Amino acid sequence: MEERVIAPETNSDDGVLDTSLRPQRLAEYVGQSKIKENLRIFLHAAKKRGEPVEHVLLYGAPGLGKTTLAHVIANEVGANIRVTSGPAIEKTGDLAAILTNLQEGDILFIDEIHRLNRGIEEILYPAMEDYALDIVIGKGPSARTLRIDLPKFTIIGATTKISLLTAPLRDRFGMTYHLNYYEQPDMEAIVERSSRILNVSLGPSMAEEIAKRSRRTPRVANRLLKRVRDYCEVEGDGHISAEHCQNAFVMLEVDESGLDMVDRKILELIIDKYQGGPVGLNTIAAATGEDVSTIEEVYEPYLIQLGFLDRSPRGRVATESAYAHLGRERSGQNRLV
Repeated sequence: MEERVIAPETNSDDGVLDTSLRPQRLAEYVGQSKIKENLRIFLHAAKKRGEPVEHVLLYGAPGLGKTTLAHVIANEVGANIRVTSGPAIEKTGDLAAILTNLQEGDILFIDEIHRLNRGIEEILYPAMEDYALDIVIGKGPSARTLRIDLPKFTIIGATTKISLLTAPLRDRFGMTYHLNYYEQPDMEAIVERSSRILNVSLGPSMAEEIAKRSRRTPRVANRLLKRVRDYCEVEGDGHISAEHCQNAFVMLEVDESGLDMVDRKILELIIDKYQGGPVGLNTIAAATGEDVSTIEEVYEPYLIQLGFLDRSPRGRVATESAYAHLGRERSGQNRLV
């Protein structure tokens, strides 16, 4: 699948951009107000007691700021942060090496923690509860367990699929936060903040136009801002005007609701060819040239979130909002399920 400018997952161009635009403290972090308030109290209390932060689990869709929030937590308590991911920890020895190199009060951030294998998970249990590492030496009847004491540290786990975490692992996190999609005013504030950092001059209402197309996701907003900036530097004077902004969106094939060509193709297929549905997932995948999992996990969630698509026992159904967005009229034979 080609890289999509509005894909919430990180792509090859995002590394430096994400790092340069990442807020460093809670006061700079836009949105997620309830989580920020909880964290403010929780982190202040831990610092006041001189204790390490409790283990934190962050979950939510890609691009909502889980990694950023982990770094913010580390900055707030003045702790060093070590970063790894579930797929990167392949053997128990890998995790043991990481844990034994931690210092008192360090934070270990594990991205995609749901992808840890079960054997490695079991090593984490005593490490998280008792700050101890149990190592098995030898095999068979002569095998024995060696317990190594670890410094007090904090694990921050991030996942897009909390249902894939085992109950024993979930239960060992003292705090669990669900990052929600951002509201339009927050998205505009994020675009304006990023434009100041990137030294980009935004014309009137341009932050609003970029935010509307950002699928309520900061990573998408920052990526769109960068692409619009690049377009204006080549085709204009570097100032992001309404005209150049709209031209950039046309080139990127992103409409005012944040839909791209494939999103619209799915809706057009259901409406024009199948009279609004219901249409089976396999049929949609075959007609669009995308695989079933991509349709279900990448494209559908946002269409459903916007209210453009419904799921029924017999398949996918385009809603009245989808007809209105595409400028179609529902005929008498169209049916809702």
